[in-house]
Amino acid sequence: MDYWSIIQKYYPEGSGLYNIYVSHGQSVANKAVELAKKHPELDLDIPFLYEAGMLHDIGIFMTDAPEIECFGDKPYICHGYLGSDLLRKEGFPRHALVCERHTGTGLKLENIIKDHLPVPQRDMCPQTLEEQLICFSDKFYSKTKLNKEKTVEKIREKMKRTGKNSVKQFDAWCKLFL
Repeated sequence: MDYWSIIQKYYPEGSGLYNIYVSHGQSVANKAVELAKKHPELDLDIPFLYEAGMLHDIGIFMTDAPEIECFGDKPYICHGYLGSDLLRKEGFPRHALVCERHTGTGLKLENIIKDHLPVPQRDMCPQTLEEQLICFSDKFYSKTKLNKEKTVEKIREKMKRTGKNSVKQFDAWCKLFL
């Protein structure tokens, strides 16, 4: 897979958004690979992890998030399924699932319905270990403070605002991957 050609197809090289996107993707991809190498017993697909880390946010350009140079018309929470749709069209269904399932600690169907989230009504929680590791690695980096890794404590504090299930899932990933 040539993930660079996909990135360059949707993100103009040299633009502010390209720089944000690539920097964040590299941070997440590198974190995922680093953690995977610490756990050979998990038998993770390292090349796939790097590609998926680079592509997990491919849908952000279609969202309205001007603070990160995104001027689309959809709410930011939609970037996962939008990126998933895009990667399916590109012929990469496995990478598409990472896009769809990495938001928060995953979006449960019951929460999508209860909270009236503007996303398709289906379960969007990471299933495979690779999906979980990308989702976990993504929590350590923002797109506004590039290359600055968050601490586990900071991530937990932020997750407390989204509910105890998010913290519980994050803590489980800490035990599995750290």
